[in-house]
Amino acid sequence: MSSIRQFQSIDDVTQALSQQQYIANDEIATTVFLSQELGKPLLTEGPAGVGKTELAKAVAGATGRELIRLQCYEGLDETKALYEWEYAKQLLYTQLLRDKLQETLADARSLTEAADRLAAEEDVFFSMRFLLQRPLLRAILSPEPTVLLIDEIDRADAEFEAFLLEVLSDFQVSVPELGTLEAIHRPLVILTSNNTRELSEALKRRCLYLFIGYPSLEQELGVVRLKVPELAPKLARQAVELVQRLRGMDLRKAPSISETLDWAKSLVALNASALDAHTLETTLSVLLKHESDLQKVRRQLAQTPSQDDWEDPYPRRRRWN
Repeated sequence: MSSIRQFQSIDDVTQALSQQQYIANDEIATTVFLSQELGKPLLTEGPAGVGKTELAKAVAGATGRELIRLQCYEGLDETKALYEWEYAKQLLYTQLLRDKLQETLADARSLTEAADRLAAEEDVFFSMRFLLQRPLLRAILSPEPTVLLIDEIDRADAEFEAFLLEVLSDFQVSVPELGTLEAIHRPLVILTSNNTRELSEALKRRCLYLFIGYPSLEQELGVVRLKVPELAPKLARQAVELVQRLRGMDLRKAPSISETLDWAKSLVALNASALDAHTLETTLSVLLKHESDLQKVRRQLAQTPSQDDWEDPYPRRRRWN
């Protein structure tokens, strides 16, 4: 395993994340650094696809820590997030040790005595070997420092959020059969939210907060050039400019950064040399994922009939609604 490192400064965060192909602005770098220094979870909110999950992956890569991910969803409960006993394995173990159990219980003079002897062997069946560790417990018990990503916490129920508060406060878990299990190394915790519901004030108080929105044109162009260097510089700028304009329209779902990258890769795969009408018509569905959005954008594009305009599809005279 690679050696674990600490961020030494805000500039160090920026450079280390850049080496992981993540472009962090000053706010992101500062908040990540403070999260490490203060030992507080980092709550990142923002639209889907702006790089919240990628930030956690980049932090893990930059620090040499294992990334442990808990994907949240409606109905997620403690057993799926923390631990559960492997009852099938326990049963198999019981069958394998049947002869030993029979020997242990053979001269028991009563059912009560047999039950007492069996209880004395309980530690064998309720031990770490039969404990199935889910992401939260894995992060707590990991022998090496980790990054714990709690992804899309807004999709989980409020009850699970309340349970999470206790875990994030102490980083210890009580297992009735085993006692209290404490963290060997306190993990770096990053929570993400697409803001589909309001999170509790209690959770926000325990976290540093970072909103990651859509990037500026130059920031997004930097991401495209970093991730898709094969795309011609002029075409890359044209593509990013169009995406930025699409986000200004009243769409059901604006294109995310990940969809910008998919589109850039698509243009490379198609050997596109310019954003002409045919290229746009046949590739818009890479950016837009709802038919109503596609129709709205196609109607807007149809208002520019000149082929010359498609070669430079962003003339100042065009208005985007």
